[in-house]
Amino acid sequence: MKYNEQKSAPICEALESLKRRRVVPFDVPGHKRGRGNPELVELLGQQCVGLDVNSMKPLDNLAHPVSVIRQAEELTAQAFGAAHAFLMVNGTTSSVQTMILSVCKAGDKILLPRNVHKSVINALVLCGAIPVYVEAKVNPKIGIALGVEVDEVERVMDRNPDAVAIIINNPTYYGVCSNLRKIVEMAHKRGMKVLADEAHGTHLYFGDNLPVSGMAAGADMAAVSMHKSGGSLTQSSILLCGKSMDAEYVRQIINLTQTTSASYLLLSSLDISRRNLALRGRESFAKVSHMAEYARNEINDIGGYYAFGKELIDGDSVYDYDVTKLSVYTQGIGLTGIEVYDLLRDEYDIQIEFGDIGNILAYISIGDRIQDIERLVGALEDIKRLYEQDGNDLYCGDFIQPENVMTPQEAFYANKKQLPLKESNGMVCGELVMCYPPGIPILTPGERITDEIIEYIIYAKEKGCSLQGTLDPDVELINVIM
Repeated sequence: MKYNEQKSAPICEALESLKRRRVVPFDVPGHKRGRGNPELVELLGQQCVGLDVNSMKPLDNLAHPVSVIRQAEELTAQAFGAAHAFLMVNGTTSSVQTMILSVCKAGDKILLPRNVHKSVINALVLCGAIPVYVEAKVNPKIGIALGVEVDEVERVMDRNPDAVAIIINNPTYYGVCSNLRKIVEMAHKRGMKVLADEAHGTHLYFGDNLPVSGMAAGADMAAVSMHKSGGSLTQSSILLCGKSMDAEYVRQIINLTQTTSASYLLLSSLDISRRNLALRGRESFAKVSHMAEYARNEINDIGGYYAFGKELIDGDSVYDYDVTKLSVYTQGIGLTGIEVYDLLRDEYDIQIEFGDIGNILAYISIGDRIQDIERLVGALEDIKRLYEQDGNDLYCGDFIQPENVMTPQEAFYANKKQLPLKESNGMVCGELVMCYPPGIPILTPGERITDEIIEYIIYAKEKGCSLQGTLDPDVELINVIM
């Protein structure tokens, strides 16, 4: 990485130059630097609204960049060790879907763990590729899906030699990493592309003593959520490509679905955040790791909770662990994760990332402070003292891997009818059912509904999980294939 070049932020610099020129706008957006919408200016500030501008020659165009955006992409590729990088303004959902649409067409097989994000399943609906699931084990104590084991990946690869790609979570939402280097090696020997979903792995490119990043492991593409741990604005993301990918073809795929009205607020935030990470990322993420480890130790000292970390590593299903993830099993105090999540927000004004049946996740990143960690630890200690109860009736929240009957595309477009959820046992699901966050589907289109799944959905609803994806917002009814 060329340190001096990384000091530049070409999109940001172009915006600052435009601002100094005081150009009279007869283009969109119609608020005209905020003059037409003073309430928006009052909420967001003139500095922000004044930079909400349209693509123009001095600012380049994201759909076909030739100047400052292309320069920013080149700097991003350099900073992340990629052959090419794309700035994305439709979120990492768009990055993930671009990866799949770039390597898969209708009828192609793609290997994937069942605990992928919903964006992966939606991409299969769009392109008609066929999912072949690689079974992931579950940690029985904390009820989370682990990484994929090398032997299981090899077995599935050997049974599906015609598969064109495999997608791997690096890391999972909970911080678990598979043996990505070995999987890349096995896939490339068979002519398969490797796609890394790094929605929660921006820091892997800039941290010491952290799991390997997708590009360093030799993956062909990686989707990276800069807005999560990288510091950019929400909805901004980057897509990285290795040398094996045709970058201009990938851009054509991006332009199938990405907006033609790219937000320069998002683009400039990516540009500035890349510069920040390139110049100060290692120092920043060393502090993040230290804070997360400190919090983990303090929470485990409370008793009842289990803030898990590197002790989960077994060299296979947990090949490595991302210590920046502060994941905490809560059922030891008799409360589900979502109950602790609600208490932290409602009683202590602490907003964590998510709570599920068994765990909570507090996202620690470059904007956190040690005093914030202390406040979280104190609140968890208080919750244990005030709300601890007998949790013998709590369900561990085992990760369910349903039977796949039809492809997501076939099921999504098939004739469907709504049935009461409790009467849907044995039917084939025609829609997504998931808790969000983390956005990992409980059911995807084309999977068989079982009594176990029905009971899990009802239990999740009762405990307050946010269930999404269904036509019926209350998830009393479910779409099934006729």
